[in-house]
Amino acid sequence: MKTIYAAVLIGSISACALSTAVAQTTPPEDPAFKIYRETPTKINDLVHTKLDVRFDYKKRYMYGKEWVTLKPHFYATDSLRLDAQGMDIKNVSIVKAGKNTPLKFTYDSLTINIKLDRVYRNNENYTVYIDYTSKPNELKATGSAAITDAKGLYFINPDGTEKDKPTQIWTQGETQSSSAWFPTIDKPNQKTTDEIIMTVPKKYVTLSNGRLASQKVNADGTRTDTWKMELPHSPYLFMMAVGDFKIIKDTWKGKEVSYYLEPKYAPYAKDIFGFTPEVIDFYSKTLGVDYPWNKYSQIVVRDYVSGAMENTSATLHGEYVQATKRELIDAYFSQGRSTIVHELFHQWFGDYVTAESWSNLTVNESFADFSETLWAEHKYGKDAGDAHIYDDRQNYLSQPELKTKDLVRFHYKDKEDVFDAVTYQKGGSILYMLRNYLGNAAFYKGLNIYLKANALKNGEAHQLRLAMEEASGRDLNWFFNQWYFGAGHPILNITYKWDDATKTQTVYMNQTQDGNAFVLPLAIDVYANGKMDRRQFWVRSKTDSLVFHSATKPSLVNVDGDKMLLTKKTDNKSIDEFTFQYFNAPLFLDRFEAITAAAKQQTNAGARKVIIAALKDKYYELRIKAIKAADMTNDDVRNAAVPVLVSLAQTDENTLVRAAAITALGKLKAAGNSNIFKDALKSQSYAIQGAALTALGLLNPADALALAKTYEKDSEGALTQAILNVYATSGADEQYDYVYKEFSAGQPQTQFNIMKKFADFTGRIKSSEQAQKGIKAIADFGTKYKKYGVAPQIITILAGIKTERAKLNDTASIAAIDKATAELQKAE
Repeated sequence: MKTIYAAVLIGSISACALSTAVAQTTPPEDPAFKIYRETPTKINDLVHTKLDVRFDYKKRYMYGKEWVTLKPHFYATDSLRLDAQGMDIKNVSIVKAGKNTPLKFTYDSLTINIKLDRVYRNNENYTVYIDYTSKPNELKATGSAAITDAKGLYFINPDGTEKDKPTQIWTQGETQSSSAWFPTIDKPNQKTTDEIIMTVPKKYVTLSNGRLASQKVNADGTRTDTWKMELPHSPYLFMMAVGDFKIIKDTWKGKEVSYYLEPKYAPYAKDIFGFTPEVIDFYSKTLGVDYPWNKYSQIVVRDYVSGAMENTSATLHGEYVQATKRELIDAYFSQGRSTIVHELFHQWFGDYVTAESWSNLTVNESFADFSETLWAEHKYGKDAGDAHIYDDRQNYLSQPELKTKDLVRFHYKDKEDVFDAVTYQKGGSILYMLRNYLGNAAFYKGLNIYLKANALKNGEAHQLRLAMEEASGRDLNWFFNQWYFGAGHPILNITYKWDDATKTQTVYMNQTQDGNAFVLPLAIDVYANGKMDRRQFWVRSKTDSLVFHSATKPSLVNVDGDKMLLTKKTDNKSIDEFTFQYFNAPLFLDRFEAITAAAKQQTNAGARKVIIAALKDKYYELRIKAIKAADMTNDDVRNAAVPVLVSLAQTDENTLVRAAAITALGKLKAAGNSNIFKDALKSQSYAIQGAALTALGLLNPADALALAKTYEKDSEGALTQAILNVYATSGADEQYDYVYKEFSAGQPQTQFNIMKKFADFTGRIKSSEQAQKGIKAIADFGTKYKKYGVAPQIITILAGIKTERAKLNDTASIAAIDKATAELQKAE
């Protein structure tokens, strides 16, 4: 699963932004943390699951018949326990010779406890028939920050009453929500083949795991589709989807690869998903295990409760992945396509070999996270891969509350809590380090051993360690004990001392984190006498040092020359050393660190040299970083940068770089740049157009206001954001409806980006009725995200609006603000 979090970081409203992670802080004395979360005991094993289902769109029910075949795992048993959440259970029978014989059972709305007809041994299969009704909308289930709902089965616009929203049905099984739509042993260490028979209105298409075995048109206007999955997989990976989707088919080595999209987006299916066969081929060759399932489908649905889900052979994506060809112009790897490769890698790590428990989720999600970097460096180059893993590290390191959490976690409050930046981004970063330590050949050989040894079964971190040790011949207990079964990360302070008399260089490495030292194998690159010499060094204590001789003072000592280490680092280099690093050390992070250091010292000639050179860096994200870092109030920087920015704004191959350059030029408010901005408005890139409109707004607000009107009907993304900003800054009542509608319909990040200006606009418009609509929209945002601590900021915003409405004697709006504020102040 790729998680999409809706969280708000606490702080002043101008500094707040939506984050990709939510702080899960729980008092340490919480008794839930004392519970050992063991791997579920196996009493019975699932063997085969057959479902025959129909849907009641009006009631939001699913009527199901199930034939579930099982066998005792080891010990003989005469009982069976199945998870079944919030169902009506009408019949439970044993099936023998085609005849159903009722069984005694009890049901508590969560589990069915069944008394079998006799004692069964582990060499005997038996089949239980269940007639049931699933009622997901009546289920009292709560989600989490990662997966915002847990109903299992979702009816989207079932009555067709929501304009411009399709009618759909889809399922979401992770973590243990499949048992909300069929009785099962809903644990990740169970695996079963399956057959799912769906009867649906014949105008709709269906998708499920495995192959479409048959279709039958019925006399009542329905159609019955039978899907068969003939290899075992875990219950949480079962899926169904029903709706008006267009299917665009592709292929890889004779296997069907298909894309299910809303008709509006079907023409762009290959633009969105068309690189999938190439990724399947790359992962298959890299792992030495061909894609293991008989087909691979990807479907996009509305109102999905997370980012995407790796259901076996049938990944489900949220609607954010749907885009037109024009929207995709600005969608580089990290802007959405990383999710597509993430879910695909799960077909090996997660589906083919599945974590035996949620405590060991790392063998699913850390690998899927790592796969994003793997694809980025293969497809887009090493800089892209290094940039992606750097973002992973920073995502984890920016959440200090995570430093106490182990990667393999046997104590947690709720299983959903394991879906966090430790499991994803930290785990991916750890795999990145492990690959570097072992070398590519040994690392991928280890993955091959792990996959083949545990194929169609379950895995855990120890099995991964053993596979890596078998491949490399190295003991890895130290690595796994430290990174998998321990918490935190090194906080490393690096200082340097050159002794000219003895011609010795000393590098001091001081770990300042609480607890024990981390053992760190490091590459240390020494640049001296016009050449680079790499030294391998092991840090084994909290205070360690390396001393070596050099004929001349090194121009640079580059600790962690491979830039692999997961650490919060303070590297006490001089600006001259960072300048040398930018122009001589080869990696993305070498240059990133140098730009970061130079940005703080632009009165220094070397620092300015770095910033100006980085405007033309070979990697686009570093060009953007340099554009944003350039201090245009410094005459020397501005005089050198403006000609480069003009060139970038007009000709750079990357649309986001062009947009960033236009933004920087716009802030200068130089009339001579207006033609650049006007030409940029002709671009097909929404990012470039948005930057150009914003820049023109800084030059001439009235002209920008008139221009914005002409782009209303054909805008998305950054252009829509720019229109909103122009209207919110300079607009009047006639523009308010557009801003209100876009704010109300926007994603949380869009809403937060425009919040301050939308509030200012709401404060100054003449219409009390319009103002009250805006007040309600802002208050609704506060209510929706109140659990993430945003209420105080929203109350402050509303207070500002109240001050402005008071100047207009708008008592109705003031009353609405007082009421909304009182609601936000209430405890949850």
